[in-house]
Amino acid sequence: MTEKKKIGVVLFQLGGPDSSAAVEPFLYNLFCDPDIIDFFGAWFARRPLARWIAHKRAGVVGKHYDDIGGHSPIRMLTERQAEALQAALTPHLDAKCFVAMRYWNPLTAKAVAEVNKWNAPELVLLPLYPQYSFATSSSSLKEWKRLFHPNGNVPLTHTIESFYSHPVYIQSVVEKIVLALTHFKNPDRAHIVFSAHGLPLSLIERGDPYSKHVEETVRLTMQQGAWKNSHTLAYQSKVGRRKWLTPSLTDTIDRLGQAGEKNLLVVPIAFVTEHIETLHEINIEAREQAHKLGVEQFEMMPAVGDSPTFIAALADLVLQSLKESPAKQ
Repeated sequence: MTEKKKIGVVLFQLGGPDSSAAVEPFLYNLFCDPDIIDFFGAWFARRPLARWIAHKRAGVVGKHYDDIGGHSPIRMLTERQAEALQAALTPHLDAKCFVAMRYWNPLTAKAVAEVNKWNAPELVLLPLYPQYSFATSSSSLKEWKRLFHPNGNVPLTHTIESFYSHPVYIQSVVEKIVLALTHFKNPDRAHIVFSAHGLPLSLIERGDPYSKHVEETVRLTMQQGAWKNSHTLAYQSKVGRRKWLTPSLTDTIDRLGQAGEKNLLVVPIAFVTEHIETLHEINIEAREQAHKLGVEQFEMMPAVGDSPTFIAALADLVLQSLKESPAKQ
């Protein structure tokens, strides 16, 4: 019997506070990221500015976490994805999956220590952001490269930068939309609002492909679903005064409500697990806004999470990456 190839798979995510006390330090870590706060002289001002922003926003953000149970579920949900992916890879590989969060536990440094202990000759780096962005995928991979120092031989490293158009990933989203549409009395009349995390236009102007990736994911999803429903793409989670991608989710709901739409299905197209942006910003804030505008039924599509189809997509990404030419870390 042929011995299975030993590999490590690192899954990257943003992370989220695991308690009320963790909200402010989580925000501090977030705003300390040079891929989030970047301007002339930022190297000097970033830390005090991050401390000020985190302290200023902690109260409001903390209340939002209180509304969804007092903490972010993203760690539990990502670890569940890691366990499911490891099980899916087991018939093919001697694989072990690790979780590296960018801004809260388990942080990248912990994943580095665990990967070094596993000591596999090959690694697959897999950011769980379907669409590539400087602020997410790139930031997580930069942090990995900064911290990862192998104990012995440098492993061959395969990097999966995005999977926004992967057909099995698209199928996993279509399946979730199909299920969500069954909640409507008249599914064909539901207006589908695809919502993606926003991004400052300054990043797009620097060549960030995020918005193009999001648009392609939406196009492929609508094509594969073959729905006749009207649909709209919006962006959420704007922070600060800089210009961000438009239209915003708030403006979109306002426009649709005033136009007389009575049935809205919001699809979080850039998120693969539930967290504050889905559970509060969409499922509480956007829902309340929609109902005030006369929307009679508001539904949110659950994230793909650890659905068998999405895990199959991740497994295929890993297996295909191992067939390609690896690069030294």
